[in-house]
Amino acid sequence: MILHILTKYRKFKSAESILRKVLVSGSIDLPSKLFEAILYSYRLCDSSPRVFDSLFKTFAHMKKFRNATNTFCQMKDYGFFPTLESCNAYLSSLLDLHRADIALVFYREMQRCRISPNVYTLNMVISAYCKLGKLENAVEVLEKMDSMGFSPTVVSYNTLIAGHCDKGLLSSALKFKNLMAKNGLHPSVVTFNSLIDGFCKEGKLKEANRIFSEMKAVNVAPDTVTYNTLIKGYSQEGNSEMGNREGKTKKAAHLVKELDRKRFVPNASTFSALIEGQCVRKNSDHAFKLCKSMIRSGYHPDKHTFNMLISSFCNNRDFDGAVEVLKEMFERSFALDSSILSDLCLELCRCRNEKMVKWLCSEMEVRRLIPQGFDMAKILSPVVVEEN
Repeated sequence: MILHILTKYRKFKSAESILRKVLVSGSIDLPSKLFEAILYSYRLCDSSPRVFDSLFKTFAHMKKFRNATNTFCQMKDYGFFPTLESCNAYLSSLLDLHRADIALVFYREMQRCRISPNVYTLNMVISAYCKLGKLENAVEVLEKMDSMGFSPTVVSYNTLIAGHCDKGLLSSALKFKNLMAKNGLHPSVVTFNSLIDGFCKEGKLKEANRIFSEMKAVNVAPDTVTYNTLIKGYSQEGNSEMGNREGKTKKAAHLVKELDRKRFVPNASTFSALIEGQCVRKNSDHAFKLCKSMIRSGYHPDKHTFNMLISSFCNNRDFDGAVEVLKEMFERSFALDSSILSDLCLELCRCRNEKMVKWLCSEMEVRRLIPQGFDMAKILSPVVVEEN
């Protein structure tokens, strides 16, 4: 009853708030019954069709994809249609749920129902096509916007630029950036970040650096994403047009200092890239310090990062350092790669550190972290012989 009163007097947000509370606290089969219950009391209360729209929009905001779809179909069956605002909420939820394919199906259904889109709708359609890799279709939507009475926005262009960068089509991405300026739109931090990321992924660090310089020249402030993307790009293994690894590592270190000055924090992938860069340069101690900084910043190194650190310490014949990393792994219940662990134990035996080998094996057994393929008996047999 209260839902009908609220929607009749255009108190839509209050109606949606009540629906949300009912759906969160209700039984599992309540969503499917709710439409029928509202329909049953609809004529009795001389209600507004917006009551069904509120239900559809609430399901969309709650990302209840199936319930929203069923409600839309039921509304159509009874001659009710959702508002554009609710349709946009549903499209947005579908994209968040990585259902770009369903988003496009729904957009076509909107057209059949003669629900006219707005620029936000079309931007989401462009995004859906880009996510599916259908860039030609995405460009086609942009080109049709003018004839539909809409001007493309910065978001329209940013979506296309990101889509082309993801496919490595960097020259096309730059053309859209130039088209933005031609149409009186200014590139945003998102525009520059997409281009920098695209060039970094292709190993074109000189171009990425040029975009970074241009960004600052036009007074668009770099953000955490900008610095993290560049640092990761410079920390990747292998040479590039920017020169050897030494030069790239120095550039990455300079960017880290700049990031710190601006009180930005590196993200997990940036830390991992920096650690990898130091390992390749055989700076195991510095790499481990970065790993500890990563943990202090609230990020958790993955198994790959720990394995890389131990390999680096072993290659530098610093087995004490490798054991320290292994202790960190034990604390996080990570099992070491069996081949790396075997090599470490054998090297410790060669260094006459059998006591440490016994401790490692005992600790792994207690914590149940013995990796598959690790032959503990084979590793411990020389230790037992030595003791005897």
